[in-house]
Amino acid sequence: MSIVKHEVAEHFHSAGQESSSAKLGMWLFLVTEVLLFSGLFVAYAIIKSTNHEMWSAASKQLDVVLGTVNTLVLITSSFTVALAVRAAQTNKNGEKNRQMVGLLFVTILLAATFLVVKYFEYSHKFHVGTLPGSYYHFDGIPFPNAHRFFGVYFLMTGLHGIHVVIGMIVLTWVMLRARKGHFYEGYYTPLELGGLYWHLVDLIWIYLFPLLYLV
Repeated sequence: MSIVKHEVAEHFHSAGQESSSAKLGMWLFLVTEVLLFSGLFVAYAIIKSTNHEMWSAASKQLDVVLGTVNTLVLITSSFTVALAVRAAQTNKNGEKNRQMVGLLFVTILLAATFLVVKYFEYSHKFHVGTLPGSYYHFDGIPFPNAHRFFGVYFLMTGLHGIHVVIGMIVLTWVMLRARKGHFYEGYYTPLELGGLYWHLVDLIWIYLFPLLYLV
């Protein structure tokens, strides 16, 4: 498979400047994403500190096994997207185009697996009624404030799920470009930036899993 040489945009002096500008823009965007979730983490800390017993009882209603499976799935997907970036960095004449496409496809497939697992987890909660706004008894003990836990749970995991979907769209676009031979050792910025975004999505879940399921 051949490669398609990238042409530097007219408003940049060099390929290095173009790449540096794109990376700076992505890092600034990732900072805003961190700030977005930071507000939710603050809400988490406040609610948990003022409702410790309720939080402990409500968190036990989550399925730790499914949460663990999803954690392993996302960690693996971070590894595969990193391998895809590495393949681009060492792609000289298009000999690794297929490898990049395959690794990106596996990453997207793992992301879809994460959403399927989350669907079954959500379905169970809708079935048993562990939803925001409901009144709960855990082990015969009433916890009228338990809706706060599930409100935080659905808000944080739902927002993260939206980011997973966005990541899948970005990675699909990158994969299609990789299939056409757009990424090689001299140019792989879109793939690298897509990988950075996906690593953030994974990192956020690595924080959500212990905070919601284990603590």
